[in-house]
Amino acid sequence: MAVPQVNKKLLDELEAMGFPRPRATRALHFSGNSSLEAAIEWVIDHENDSDIDQMPLVAVDINLDSPQTFHITEQMKIKAQELRTKEHKKKEVEEKKLERQREKERIRASKDLTEAKQILESNEKQRYLALKKKEKEEEKRAREKILKKLEHDKVERRSRLGLPPESPSVKPATHLLQEKTTSLPLKSVTNAEQMRECLRSLKRNHQNDGARVRRAFETLLIYVGNIAKNPDEEKFRKIRLTNPLFQDRVGNLRGGMEFLELCGFERTEGDEFLYLPDDKVDMEILNTAGSELKSAMTNPFFGLLSV
Repeated sequence: MAVPQVNKKLLDELEAMGFPRPRATRALHFSGNSSLEAAIEWVIDHENDSDIDQMPLVAVDINLDSPQTFHITEQMKIKAQELRTKEHKKKEVEEKKLERQREKERIRASKDLTEAKQILESNEKQRYLALKKKEKEEEKRAREKILKKLEHDKVERRSRLGLPPESPSVKPATHLLQEKTTSLPLKSVTNAEQMRECLRSLKRNHQNDGARVRRAFETLLIYVGNIAKNPDEEKFRKIRLTNPLFQDRVGNLRGGMEFLELCGFERTEGDEFLYLPDDKVDMEILNTAGSELKSAMTNPFFGLLSV
């Protein structure tokens, strides 16, 4: 690139008028070196151009009609080929480098994802183990509470029946229950056996009146179910003993009253009501009672094979 050739005389006149040399040269070049007036008009039309004071550059004018010829030698061809080969190899190296960088980023991202997954799984496992530990501790406390309640209930029953306190030398039955390898709570097993015996006794004593036995079972199931669904409703935890319907369905049948007492019901003063105190509502016992009643209602051989 070179500064274009312009009319020297016109250039001097424009400079004498105060125009900078680059602006004067640009004006003459783009106005075709035709006249001073044309150059001034071009300056007026382009005075706001950002490059108006920059010296214009044009390609060097090569005379294509020159008698001299330019020969491309074999060495030039070899050099050109070497330059192309070098550029191609350089491009391949850069592409391989970029690909290795991408692969490193992929490996790092995969590693980060794997570590995050392992941390998540580890946290989940720790939460699960903590939950199982808590459940075992709660089960242990529940068993201890059950054992105390069983002993307390046994003392109350013996007292109510007028029996003397059990001799300390007698091994408590609850100790045998502890040795049983069963997943069921101790209280449920003990109460289940006693409830089952009450229902067997009721069925044996009225084995000739199957309809009445089934009606008694259904009535007991309704009492138990209502309390389990509405433990805070006192009306479901209170039964009037003088109610003719209750007496006909449950009260006059041997084993019916005993079954309710195993569920936690107590006789009030004056034997007017059977009442289950709010603090003695035990969902575990109620569920056991419901299961025993359903078994007695669905098993046709219930109570017939026991002695």
